[in-house]
Amino acid sequence: MIQLMQKMNGKSEVTYEKSGIIFDIDGTILSEKTKEIPKSAIEALLAAQKKGHLLFINTGRTMCSIPAQLKQFMFDGYLCGCGTYLTYHDEVLFTRNIDKKRGREILNKMAECNLDGIAEGTEDIYIPERITRFERLETSRRYFQSNGLGLECYLEKDDFIYDKVFIYADEKSNLQEFFTFIEEDMEAIDRGGNTYEIVQKGYGKGTACDVILKKFGMELDRAYVFGDSMNDLSMFQYAKHTIAMGNHAKGLDPFTEYVTAEVEKDGIAQAIRHYGLD
Repeated sequence: MIQLMQKMNGKSEVTYEKSGIIFDIDGTILSEKTKEIPKSAIEALLAAQKKGHLLFINTGRTMCSIPAQLKQFMFDGYLCGCGTYLTYHDEVLFTRNIDKKRGREILNKMAECNLDGIAEGTEDIYIPERITRFERLETSRRYFQSNGLGLECYLEKDDFIYDKVFIYADEKSNLQEFFTFIEEDMEAIDRGGNTYEIVQKGYGKGTACDVILKKFGMELDRAYVFGDSMNDLSMFQYAKHTIAMGNHAKGLDPFTEYVTAEVEKDGIAQAIRHYGLD
């Protein structure tokens, strides 16, 4: 961390060059085992904020599904939906939905190709009304509905807009036909286990980082990004200071500057201390 010396009232004072510290959620800032932010991470985040650094969440989740545990901590902003809804405090910096007509075409093609999925919007989550054959989707249904989401409007309705869709496939599905149908304006991120995150082409966690740096006039080397999975790839490709958690996807390795410990083993605090951000 660069320290700058300023003279005020005849006295030298140490100040710190502002950086943007940007975190994925699940498995990065939030433990997937405890569903909490570890105490060591909270202490490190508070120390970084005290130095004047800006803290952002950068997630594939849409705004409505940000966990309550995160909102208890005063992050400076949320970069949601793989770069399609960006906020700084109460200011919305950028938003982009899938066109309503195109969104319905994608969902209809999903059904035609024997896939199922969950559409994710800024305001709500849209789940199939019927019970599906995908246990992982049904697990997600229970999670979202227990948090008050996916209750007002089902996927089969045509009176909503959304930002992205998470799809589930098996041996009965025609994935290639679906991918061909969406390739002009959407792209698929493989999340493992025959699940895919379908996001708007040209937007991602990397473009979200770029918006933040430009807004605050920061150089690229002032961004520090933390992640663990393949939907963090675009921000790892974008940034110079890239921190992978101890249990990260190996596909991040070519773009990783520093590997820290798992979040449950004080990995956030370790990395913030390593870079002198505290």
